[in-house]
Parts: sequence; C-alpha cells; structure tokens
Amino acid sequence: MIPTVTRQRPTHEQIRPAATPLLAAALLALVLFIVAAAGGFRINMTPSEPLGLWRVAALDRSPTVGDVVFICPPENDRMREARQRGYLRSGSCPGDFAPLIKMVIATEGQRVEISSAMFVDGITVAHSAVAKADGKGRPLSAFASGTVPAGHVFLHSGFAGSYDSRYFGPLPVSGILGLAQKVLTYAP
Repeated sequence: MIPTVTRQRPTHEQIRPAATPLLAAALLALVLFIVAAAGGFRINMTPSEPLGLWRVAALDRSPTVGDVVFICPPENDRMREARQRGYLRSGSCPGDFAPLIKMVIATEGQRVEISSAMFVDGITVAHSAVAKADGKGRPLSAFASGTVPAGHVFLHSGFAGSYDSRYFGPLPVSGILGLAQKVLTYAP
C-alpha cells in the first residue's frame, strides 16, 4: 500500500494576510497613475526618448526647432499601420493613439530632404539614417522630401529605431499637447 499525501487548501485566514498588501499596492499604483495623468504627467516606456516620468508643460507660443513635444499623431492609414506593426502604442489621443515624444527639427517653410539621412535647409540632421526595413525585416518607406507646410512641424528622435517624420512626414501643430519636460528619467 502506497501512502498518500493529502494537501490542505489554504484557508481565507492564511491567504488574506498576503493578499491585503498586494491589493493595497495595486490600488495605490492605480491612484498614483490617475493623479499623475490628470496632473499632466506621462510615463514613457519607449526608447525614442529617455524612459520614465515626464511632465506635459503648456506651450503658449509657436513651436520652435529644438522643442521636445508631446504630440498626438493624426488618424490616418499610415499611423494605423504603424500601430499594427507595433511602432505606436494605444493611448489617450484621438484614434486611440498614445502621444509621441519627439524633437521639433523643422517648422513651417523649412526645406526637408530625405535620402539616406535627413537634411533641413541643407544641413545634415545628426543620427538621422533612414532605414529601409524595420527590426523584423518589413519594408519601411521614407517620406518624400519637401517644404514643411504652414501649421505643421517635422519631428525626429536620435534613437536609431525611432518612428518619426522620416517615415510619416510633418504633423499638424494642432496635435501638440505641450512641451515634454523630464521629471525622473533614465536613458539606457
């Protein structure tokens, strides 16, 4: 005869002490997330800019070259395809897009040329090599060269895998939520 081992299931009294702190921590994290979002804070989890906590500061002037901004991408086929491919995340912008954090490298009237790299008014943009394929080998098409139209900005991130205006072109200034200010960030 083989002895059998019977395991008793944990009782509510045994589970409750472990579950209570976990539930409290999850609730606290949720409350902090809601308060941070309502207070103009955003958490960046993409490598295009440093990871961590950012603040959306009011932009009470026209955007200028060098501004780092939070901007909602427009609802169009190119952006929907980018989200399907995993370049963009879902979020609070129209069309269920997450805001982008990018640097303004050209404003209305400036000439942008795209070949193997980007040029603004004839000057090479640092770290702007144009990829022909993404990290999974899928083809990428660069945006056509041209002059940034009125009411638009051309955006860039120095991160090699960034999906920015090299590929989707200029975005409307009306999508800018504000300046992006680092609060507590880490650049891997």
